[in-house]
Amino acid sequence: MNHDNDLDAPNPPDPDLLMLTAAQAAHLRALAAPYAEDGHSTSLHNLAHICRSAPENRWPDMVNAHFAGLRAASRGGESAEELLRGVHARLLPVESLTSEIAGALRYARVVADGLAFAYALDGPTSVRILTDADVERAGLEKLGEAAYANLMGVSVEHEEVALEGRALLHSVYGDSPFVASKALFLSELARQVTGEPLPDAGALVVVPTRHLLAFHPIADGSVADAVNGLAAYALGAHEDGPGALSPRVYWWHRGGLTSLTVIDHETRTFSLQPPPELLGLMKGLVRLDRAGRLVSRTGVKAPDIGELTHSTAESMARLAQEPAGLGSAFTMALELGHAHCAADPDVASVESWDAWAGAVQLGSALFTGAQPQECRLGDDLVRQLPAVPAEPPADARAWLDAFYLAVVCRQRDRVDGLCRVPLEVLRQDDSVDAYVLHWIDTLQTYWSEGPTDDVVKKLLATMETSAPDAVVRAPKDFVDLIDYQPVALFHRLVTRDHDAFAETLAKALAHHGGYWGDSAAPRARVALGPLAMASLAYDYGFPLAPNQPYLPAYLLNRERIEAIPG
Repeated sequence: MNHDNDLDAPNPPDPDLLMLTAAQAAHLRALAAPYAEDGHSTSLHNLAHICRSAPENRWPDMVNAHFAGLRAASRGGESAEELLRGVHARLLPVESLTSEIAGALRYARVVADGLAFAYALDGPTSVRILTDADVERAGLEKLGEAAYANLMGVSVEHEEVALEGRALLHSVYGDSPFVASKALFLSELARQVTGEPLPDAGALVVVPTRHLLAFHPIADGSVADAVNGLAAYALGAHEDGPGALSPRVYWWHRGGLTSLTVIDHETRTFSLQPPPELLGLMKGLVRLDRAGRLVSRTGVKAPDIGELTHSTAESMARLAQEPAGLGSAFTMALELGHAHCAADPDVASVESWDAWAGAVQLGSALFTGAQPQECRLGDDLVRQLPAVPAEPPADARAWLDAFYLAVVCRQRDRVDGLCRVPLEVLRQDDSVDAYVLHWIDTLQTYWSEGPTDDVVKKLLATMETSAPDAVVRAPKDFVDLIDYQPVALFHRLVTRDHDAFAETLAKALAHHGGYWGDSAAPRARVALGPLAMASLAYDYGFPLAPNQPYLPAYLLNRERIEAIPG
């Protein structure tokens, strides 16, 4: 994404004071020159924002008032108690810390590209940045504690702003010049204004002016929309001013700020370049979201079975001309199978079985290829699946779905084929964490009757890499409550511990319900991974309690299992 200034305009902007033309900036510098003390320079950014909206014949008085305020604010001499009572943590534009100013603020530091941190005293009529002498007088530790407490006590307004797409911004604003500085402690601010902490992945945040910040918690695939939306939002607010702070988009993560915005000062263009860690995280969230695996904060409407059936049928009908659409067709068919379980939780009807069987056919074909075959989708809809070459995509989670489905529907030959899919292909999926690939390796080795020691070693690798500190792509609650549960069940399965398996299964189903809550999303209806492990356990003779939630009884006990074409 690029934002280009109009370099060909009749009155191009000044390279340093972009809110003014070059001629206006020269005029302002001339007016400010007499106020420089001992040759020391002062940042003119805030003054430029104030002046640009006023007639130039008023600028001399405005410049005089501005520097008079600075002189009044710089007198200092407050007691330690007065400093502690009024100190606030403050974000400043890096360019405002000229070499002369920075020499008196050795404690200040750059916290991100374009942003510096310092302490500021909120006085009755002005705000001044504290010097090293002030900090020494009050004590650095006490000053830090007071600055945090005073900053978080600043009153703000909060509203939600919907962007194009599904992204939602939290806009925080107020009269105080310290509002944007709350971005230093964004997790606590988020808790104050939304009632919820930030996700482990953090948030995207902008601080365009001193009086405004906006953030987007990184929780689902809408982060892709939020990046561009925040960039436009920040640039517009920063240019409007006053009190301009930064036009950049930042990633707040683990207490730090990282700039996503790269500014080319020669061409005066802006581009967004997320760091590799964030880019991988975003890819993972987008893939999870598109597959319907994540709980959304916005309500999800229950799909209409008739519409979803016909949409799935139409996607299959296009495969002969558009074979690349097989992955999307599989996703829709899987959604259809799950959606049937809202009204038919046991998969007792033929229509529900047809939907599950169709998902099995498409999932297997996606990874192992297929001969032409009929797919029944319920509602008397039959579609011909054309011949499909064996060209497995680098989609690890889709492979797991296909594997789980084939196990649940007792399609041993299809499971065999899936376990021959080269792991090297699935390792090309850069949207998943390492534990997902270790888990696939474990399943393939186990199903192919590899050495027990190899299975155990790969299972341990899965467990270790699914620990919270090792997960960087998927949300921690999703990993813990959903993705890890089949792994925990498999552990009990291979040890043939019936009691432990039953206990772990009950916990897995409780976790599934806790994660999805009252969501109408199709994935909420069935715990697919635990269902696959429970199906294996059933076939091994494990005693399983009947009528457990999220486990379609007639799939688990094989009563609805029928032959599937192909």
